[in-house]
Formats: sequence, structure tokens, C-alpha cells
Amino acid sequence: MSRPLLEVADIVRAAGEAFIERSRHWIRWKHVKVLRAIARCRTAALGGHIDECTGCGHRTTISYNSCRDRHCPKCQTAARDRWIEARREELLPTRYIHVVFTLPRHLAPLVLQNKKVLYDLLFRTSAETLLEVARDPKHLGAEIGFFSVLHTWSQKLELHPHVHCVVPAGGLSPDHTHWIRSQGRYFLPKPVLRKVFRGKFVNALEQAFHDGQLRFEGDLKLLAQPKTFAAWLRPLFRKQWVVYLKRPFGGPEYVLQYLGRYTHRVAISNHRLLSFADGQVTFLWRDSAHNNEQKPMTLPLDKFLRRFLLHILPQGFVRIRHFGFLANRRRATLLPLCFHHLGSAPEPQAEQHVASTEDTFGLWRCPKCGGPMKVVERLTAAEIQLRSPPVLTTAA
Repeated sequence: MSRPLLEVADIVRAAGEAFIERSRHWIRWKHVKVLRAIARCRTAALGGHIDECTGCGHRTTISYNSCRDRHCPKCQTAARDRWIEARREELLPTRYIHVVFTLPRHLAPLVLQNKKVLYDLLFRTSAETLLEVARDPKHLGAEIGFFSVLHTWSQKLELHPHVHCVVPAGGLSPDHTHWIRSQGRYFLPKPVLRKVFRGKFVNALEQAFHDGQLRFEGDLKLLAQPKTFAAWLRPLFRKQWVVYLKRPFGGPEYVLQYLGRYTHRVAISNHRLLSFADGQVTFLWRDSAHNNEQKPMTLPLDKFLRRFLLHILPQGFVRIRHFGFLANRRRATLLPLCFHHLGSAPEPQAEQHVASTEDTFGLWRCPKCGGPMKVVERLTAAEIQLRSPPVLTTAA
């Protein structure tokens, strides 16, 4: 993919500091930290390195280091590729299902003040819903395994918390003696998933309230009263919660490509940006109500950056999680069983991991001969400044 003409970093460098000054009444250090990391990404401020081809000996000029912030649009490609390669050995020789659980818009104000608590509840209750419905003999009657990825944005950068779950189309029998496949295009009933998810999330939210885990500030202060909070929750039971269930799709190799669309995304990619002029930012958004037609949208700079900052995750928050037979504490025991019952075997982990580390992610390809490149010299920001050519000045 070609380099975009406009990047989020360009907008932040041009107007980020002025935006921070105008926003002192609400902005937090975590927001400032992300904006400044994005502004410095792949500039001399972060230092750099020189690469050399292990084949022909070709050396590059100085390459600037990346910020590695997980909210930076430029820093996710390598992290995504490493994560996907690590998942390769876990992909089973079967079809897969894509399931999405979405929180109602009614909860958005509460989410903004309690991100960590409500995102945790979204992960937990959506996972419990899938595991419970799949175990039911009336539906699949199997123990499934899957991973979930949190996204918090809509195409217009508004708050829209949802988790994408990628699930093998089947699971282990309750006694772990055989693999149970889902039937045809059917996996689990969507109406049941909606009802169970809604009940579990609302019950968990009520428990979090009773345990004093929720904060209520500003316009939400009145919700700190039990009766007011109960009345505020009541409309949630009148709504049909959104659970998207895609039909079973391709096998392991296709899944690897499919995963790249959802893991390590940030709120907006640089390729969606169209222009930044006269204090206005224009970007593309996909209108799902009109056949996913791409349309331009223009926002004032401050509104654009405020929406971008809505999606900064709490510090240390894990946004990709594994459940069922893929859960960390069970994977080593149950995943080989899954391969066995499917008449296959996982690729040897050690050999594959070494190859992926040395040939793909530790190195990149030489522009001259196509051989692998490696870092031969690392430079600090001060060293880069010393190597820069002197600035020519005109005599008076």
C-alpha cells in the first residue's frame, strides 16, 4: 500500500500543541502523551538506525525509529504481523465464524467515565454468552475456543464499543473425546445470543454498581442513587441488543488474512484522511446503511482530535483476549486435542518461530538484491543531529 499523502501525525505536528493549550480544562496527561508520541513517530526526535543487507552489503541512510504507541496509526503493522504469525500455529483446519457484540448507545456516557470497568464487562459477558450457548446441547453442545478484539469507535470516530470474536466452527465434546462440527451455515442462534448477552451484561453492570466500582461525575452524578440508576437501566431491557453473526468462512490461511482487518487497528487509519485545511479535517467513512458507500466527512480540528482521543485505552488494558480452549491456562492441554480430533497436527512451534523472527520481523528486504536487512548501527537523537548537514545561511 502506498504512503498516504496526509497522516494523523501531520495534523498533530501542525496543530497539536495549540489544541492541548485550548483543552487544558479537560485534557489529561495520557492524552498529551499519545499526541506527542504520534507527533515524534519516525522523526529524528526518537533516534534512528542504519540497516545493512546481509547479502550484498548495501547500507541504507538513517531510518528514524517509531514511537510504538498502540494508538499510533503508523506503528501497528509490524505488531499485527507478529501477532498473526504467532497465531498461525493455533489455527485449526476448519471453518471459522465472526461474531460481534455491541453495547447500546444508551451506555456511552457511562462508558466514558468507566472505560476499564465496562470494557472488562463487555469482554467477560460476551465470552460467557458464547461459551454458555455453545455448551447447551440444544444448540452445539460443545466447548469452543476463540479470541476477542476490542474496538471502541464507529466510522465517524464516535464512541461505539464492540468486540470482534473469531471462533472455530465447532468445538470439543464435553468429555473431550471428539470434535463436534457446526451444521452447515448454522452456528449458534442469534436471538438467543442477543438475549443472553443483554441479561449477563445488565446483571454484571448492576453488580458493579452495588460493589461501588462505578464513577458518576458531571451530568451523571444523579445516577449514584440506587433508584435513579435502576430507572436509567430499565430501557436497556426494551431494546434489542446488536449481535452480528457472519456465516462460516474459509480455513486457516484465509483466516490469517481476515484477522489483519481487525487486530491492532486504531480509531482511524492514515489512508482515510483526505485533507487538513483552514482548521478543518476531512476523512472518509463507510456508510453501512447505504451498501458501505464511502463518503467524505469534515470536522473542525478540535472536534476531530477530541473524537480521536475518545479511543485511548486505559493504561495496561489488554485489548485482545483468548477464551475457552484457547485461554492461556488451557491452551497447552486442549489445543493439541483439537488438532488430534480434526485429524491434523500443529506446525512445530520452535522452527516456525525462529524462521518468522529472523526472516520476517527482525529483518526487512534489501531494495537492491532482495536479501534480508539487519540493523548494524543505532543512533540517538543527538547523534543524528551531529550527522545532519549544516544549515546554510546567507551573508548579510
